[in-house]
Amino acid sequence: MNLEPSLYLLFLAAIVIIALAVLLSVVPVMLWISALASGVRISIITLIAMRLRRVIPSRIVNPMIKATKAGLNLSINQLESHFLAGGNVDRVVNALIAAHRANIHLEFERAAAIDLAGRDVLMAVQMSVNPRVIETPTVSAVAKNGIEVKVIARVTVRANIDRLVGGAGEETIIARVGEGIVTTVGSSDAHKDVLENPDMISRTVLGKGLDAGTAFEILSIDIADVDVGKNIGAHLQTEQAEADKRIAQAKAEERRAMAVAAEQEMKAKVIEMRAKVVESESQVPLAMAEALRSGQLGVMDYMNLKNIDADTQMRSSLGKMNDSGKGEKE
Repeated sequence: MNLEPSLYLLFLAAIVIIALAVLLSVVPVMLWISALASGVRISIITLIAMRLRRVIPSRIVNPMIKATKAGLNLSINQLESHFLAGGNVDRVVNALIAAHRANIHLEFERAAAIDLAGRDVLMAVQMSVNPRVIETPTVSAVAKNGIEVKVIARVTVRANIDRLVGGAGEETIIARVGEGIVTTVGSSDAHKDVLENPDMISRTVLGKGLDAGTAFEILSIDIADVDVGKNIGAHLQTEQAEADKRIAQAKAEERRAMAVAAEQEMKAKVIEMRAKVVESESQVPLAMAEALRSGQLGVMDYMNLKNIDADTQMRSSLGKMNDSGKGEKE
C-alpha cells in the first residue's frame, strides 16, 4: 500500500520533467535571461513567435547583444527581417561594429543590402580601413620600335562602401590597369624609355580614372617588375618576308608552268606544220602523174627531173663525205 503514493509521485515528477524539457525546447529561457542581463529588452512571446516563424532565436539575439554592447541602435525587427531575407545577421552586425569603431558612416540598410548582394560587408569595411594590394599578372606590351616589354604592377585599392552594390570587382580593376599598361608602352618610341622611367606607366594609368564604376578606390599603382621580351617587330618582319618569298616562288612557279605549257604548245605546232609539209609533199607525185596523163608533162621532162634529183642526191652525199673527212683530219 505504501508503494502506490511513491509510484504516483515518480510518475508526476516524470511528467513535470518532460513538460519542462518541452517548454525549454520551445521557449529559450536561458537566451532570454542572457538578453535581459545584457540590457536587450525582449519578451518571451517574441522568442516564441520567432520559433513559429522558423527563425533561430540565437541567430538574432546574440548579434543583438553584441550590437547593444557596442552602442549601436538596432531593433529586433531589422535583424529578423534580414535573416528571413537570407542574409547573414552576424556578419552584418560585425561589419557595423567595425565601421562604428573606425568612424566610418555605415547604416544598417546599406550593410544589409551589401550582404544580400553577395559581397562580404565585413571584408569591405576592413578594406576601407586597411587597403588591399592587388598584383596583376604579367602584361605583355610592344613599344613602337617592336620590342616586347613585360610589366607586373601592384595596385593598392580601398573599398568604396557607397559603390559596393552594383560596382565592378577586382577583375575589372586588373583588366583596366592592363589596358593602361599596354597603351602606355605602345605609345612609347622605344622600350628603353619604359625601362628608364617605369613611373610613366603609373602616372598615365592613374590619370585615366580607372576606378570609375567599380567598388574600389585606387590609391596607387606601383610597377613591381619590368622585363624585356622578344623583338616582335623583327619577328613580324621575318614572317612577312617569308610570306613574300613564298608568294614570289608561287608566282615564279606559275610563270614556269606557263612557259613549259607554251613550249609544249609550240612543239605541237611544229609537229603539226611538219605533218602539213609531208601531206603537201605527198601531193607532188599525184600531181606529176596527173600531168603525165593529161599530156602537160612529157616523158623526157620527167626523166630530166629524175636525173636532176639523182645528181642533187649525189652532190649531197659527196658534200657529206668531204665534211666528214675534214672533221677526221682536224
